[in-house]
Amino acid sequence: MIPASASFTFDLPSGGSISQAQHEVRNALSSSSESDLAREKILEFITEHDDALYRTCVEGHLTGSALIVESSYQKVLVMLHKKLGIWLQPGGHADGEGHLSNVAYREAYEETGIENLALWTTAIDCDVHKIPELGDEKEHFHFDLTYLLIAPEDAVIKRNHESTDMRWVTLEELKVLTGEERLQRMARIGLELAQRINLPQ
Repeated sequence: MIPASASFTFDLPSGGSISQAQHEVRNALSSSSESDLAREKILEFITEHDDALYRTCVEGHLTGSALIVESSYQKVLVMLHKKLGIWLQPGGHADGEGHLSNVAYREAYEETGIENLALWTTAIDCDVHKIPELGDEKEHFHFDLTYLLIAPEDAVIKRNHESTDMRWVTLEELKVLTGEERLQRMARIGLELAQRINLPQ
């Protein structure tokens, strides 16, 4: 169900505290049983870790990611992550930013280079996943909120160093590309939402 208070915005807040992040987790869309279960785990983690917005919280930390939908509402943008070697949505660490929606937008722009993205202000998915040990970084968890962003018709991709490939794909193409269930779930939810809600003119 789409919350009546949810809307698109081009004007993003910044700052905020762990309580702001907690608010965004609580108000995330109830899009699947998997997401609902993850929401409860994230809220529990925040209650037990008041430093969850920072990477210095070594057990795990909050992240924001972006499900970017093409202006035709038929394709989503995915990237082949350089370090992990798997197809993912753009995203990254909160690094102290309590507005996780802003984190998603920031990471979307930094990793894709697409300008004038429109952000839907309610998270569409919650997820908890393990990040393997990489170099000096020990194994830990990412407590992630994903947001829907719509690209403009004239979107130009300028990917950064964090990916080795980036492409627009349909749901069927995504299934061929990766067996990652969460990414397929988010893509389906994002495309359905994009087709049902209105982008501001």
